[in-house]
Parts: sequence; C-alpha cells; structure tokens
Amino acid sequence: MAAWGSTSRQKAGAAAGNLTSPAATYICSQFATISNQITDATFAVDSTYLLFSAYLVFAMQLGFAMLCAGSVRAKNTMNIMLTNVLDAAAGAIFYYLFGFAFAFGGPSNGFIGKHFFALKSFPTPNFDYSYFLYQWAFAIAAAGITSGSIAERTQFVAYLVYSSFLTGFVYPIVSHWFWSSDGWASASKTDNLLFGTGVIDFAGSGVVHMVGGIAGLWGALIEGPRIGRFDHSGRSVALRGHSASLVVLGTFLLWFGWYGFNPGSFTKILLTYGPSGSSNGQWSAVGRTAVTTTLAGCAAALTTLFGKRILSGHWNVTDVCNGLLGGFAAITAGCSVVEPWAAIVCGVVAAGVLIGFNKLAEKLKYDDPLEAAQLHGGCGAWGIIFTALFAEKKYVNQVYTGHPDRPYGLFRGGGGKLLGAHIIQILVIIGWVSCTMGPLFYALHKLNLLRISAEDEMAGMDMTRHGGFAYVYHDEDSSTHPTSSPAGFMLKSAATRVEPAAGSAPVSADRV
Repeated sequence: MAAWGSTSRQKAGAAAGNLTSPAATYICSQFATISNQITDATFAVDSTYLLFSAYLVFAMQLGFAMLCAGSVRAKNTMNIMLTNVLDAAAGAIFYYLFGFAFAFGGPSNGFIGKHFFALKSFPTPNFDYSYFLYQWAFAIAAAGITSGSIAERTQFVAYLVYSSFLTGFVYPIVSHWFWSSDGWASASKTDNLLFGTGVIDFAGSGVVHMVGGIAGLWGALIEGPRIGRFDHSGRSVALRGHSASLVVLGTFLLWFGWYGFNPGSFTKILLTYGPSGSSNGQWSAVGRTAVTTTLAGCAAALTTLFGKRILSGHWNVTDVCNGLLGGFAAITAGCSVVEPWAAIVCGVVAAGVLIGFNKLAEKLKYDDPLEAAQLHGGCGAWGIIFTALFAEKKYVNQVYTGHPDRPYGLFRGGGGKLLGAHIIQILVIIGWVSCTMGPLFYALHKLNLLRISAEDEMAGMDMTRHGGFAYVYHDEDSSTHPTSSPAGFMLKSAATRVEPAAGSAPVSADRV
C-alpha cells in the first residue's frame, strides 16, 4: 500500500508538472512580449524626441536667413537669402556622402571616421536616420555662421565651394574628435580619456560655433572689408542693415530653435538617473538645460543693452539681439552640466566678450557684417572655458556615465584637468580650421573666385548677379537710378530722407 501511495503521488506530480509547464511558458512569453513592447515604446519616444529636436534645429536656418537679410543692405538681400538656402541644400548632399561618415563612422581611429559613406550599412543599433538628420542640421548651422562673415562682397561660386567643403570635411572631423565615441578628445570614450575627462562640449560651443566663426574670420580677413566700411583716415563707418524688423524676427526664430539645439543634444529623454519610479531622470535634465540656455541668453541681452547704452548713448535693438545670441553660443557647451545661476554668469561675461571683440575688430579694420566671428568664435571660446570652470560634479556624472571620478569644474572643486582639456580644444579648433579654411579662401582669392568687382559691390549683387532687387518699390529721385531695372522697377532708399537744417548741406539717410 505504501508503495502504491508513493507511485500515485509521483503520477499526480508528473501530471501537475505537465499542466504547469505550458502555463509557465505562456506567462514567461507574455512577460517577454511586454518587455519588448516597452523597449519598442522607449525607442519610439526617444526617436520622436530626436526628430522633433532636429526640426527645431533646422528651423534655425530660417532664423539665420532673416537675421542675415536684416543685417545687410537692401541691395544684397536676395543674395544673402540664396546663400542660406544653399547652405542647407549643398550641406545635405555633402554631409550625406562624406560628412556623417567622417564624423560618426565607427569603429574607427581617433582622428576620422571611416564607415557609413552615403549611409551605406545604415541604420545600425547605435544610429538611426533621426540621428543623421539631427547631425546634418548641426552641420549646416556651422556653414550658416560663416556666410554672415563674408556677406555683401562674395562671389556665389565661393559660397558653393566653401559650404560643401565645410559641411563635408572640416566640420565633421571636429565633431568626430569631440563627439564620436572613437574621438581622441571625446568625453564619451570608454578609456584613455584626455586628462581623465575628455572635452565636455555638450551641444557645440566649440564644435559648431567656433568652427563656423573661425572659418568666417579667415574668409573676411582674406576678402578685406566692404567698400565704405572704413573711411580714408581709417575711421569706422557704420553700414547698417536695412531692416531691424527682420533682425528681431530672425533672433526669435534662432532662440526658438536653440531649444532643439541644446536640450535636444541629449538625443534621448526616457532615461532614469535614480531608482525606477523616481522623478530624477533625463527628462529633468532636459528641462534644466532649457532653463540654463534661456537665462544665459537673457543675461547677455540685458548686459549688452546697458553696456552699449553707456558706450554709445543709444538703446540699440540690433546690438541687443547679437548679445542675446552671444549668450546662447556661450552656454551651448555647458548647458547640461551647470546650475541656472552659473548660466547668468556665463551670459554676462559673454556680452562683455562680444563688445570687446567688436571694439578690437574696429581697431584692426576687420569687417564682419553680422559680427559672426566675434559672436560665435569669441563667445563660443568663452563658453568652453566657462564649462571647465563651473561644471557640477553630479550633473557631469549623470550626463557622462562610465567614469564616476571624472574631473569637473575648477570653481566647483573639480581641479584643473577639465580646464586643460578645454584649452586644448580651443587651440586645436583654431589650428584645424585655420589650416583648412584659410588656404581654401586664399586659393579662391588667387583664382579671382572669392570677391566680386567693385562695380558689382557698389551696385548691389541682387541687381548684378541675381536678376533684380528683392523688393519692388520706386525711387523718388530718378537721377540716382536713371534707368529702371529689367523687371521694370527701381530701388528706393530703405530709410526716409532727412531734410537738411537751414544753411546746412543736404544729408541723405540712404542705407541702400
């Protein structure tokens, strides 16, 4: 009987096992399905976040176009607008063919990428098409910066050449150095970090803004100033843009786009920093980055407002807009790793940097219609230094994982290693861009492909190079323009005439 009972229990156990095994398998498969669905949802949310950020950064091209158009004289409006379209169009083709591969084509060496030419073998587990689109928007932003420095006097073919070269080769190499996981100075490397930290240039004060600004510096230096920018005695003569309205519109569009430029550089938003269920995640870091970006720009705008009022006696809206953008360019490097109060410090100093570089440019008879080299190059360099001084330990460890003892800001107790790495970044960017874009602009100059003729410059490129003016309006004084344009209209002064005082010579406020 005992044997029979034991046998019965064994049979019952086997029967129960046969019943529970399919049930356990089914339950486990459901858990696996749910896990996969959560993973898919995470990828979808992160990809949508990155795509939306890419759209915001691309919208900055409209801001660049409006800012450039308002900052030049009316007779060159169509030309500068066309160059902005060209930056995006040519930049897309060359970044697709070469640029993305040079920047992120890993595995590779520390200097240059070597995979994904024309997006071959793409996408990968690490990169999707949304990432390519986002990085392309950054590349054409660098090219747009350069176009402002050489506005109103550059041949159209020169724009084609430099824009293609900058977005297809020069800029991608720099982004590989500092943003690729293989780059020699990247903070994302797994080992052999520069000074144990790598360079923390989160959204590109150096990679984007300094590259575009230094390239524009060389173009403007080799071309020389616009006709009339300095008088015979060497004194500065203001060649003011024709529309402050367009400048303000462009500034607000750039401000809006910067919320994709800086917060979007996280590339992901569904990432938890603490225990599951806590409020401490990348979504909070995204919000903090938007706040630091805003405060830096606003602090720079107000500092510029009062600083220029003291220096010139005027409340100048164009100067305030440039100061605002200078603050944005400076905070771009450290926006994710500093406290909001430090962002205000960044903006205040950025305004001083911009004002100082503008004064230096006048003394050296350097002509940059949009102050692009001073704004993006100078303020971008300050932003790199600022990050090395004020980066917070807890934010650095959150954003740049894998190295818990990574150095942080000097003024926050993190030592000077990060500052050393950032000084090297400034030097190598200046050296690399100078060694590539400088010879390119000089070669174009020697081939007579860089600057337009004096006659075309005086008449305006819209009429001489693009078939007509950007605006349809008539001149009250037919003696100024005795013949009408081929389109049947004539150019009128962008500003109204100023009636002379009694006994004085006639004065015209013609800014065209």
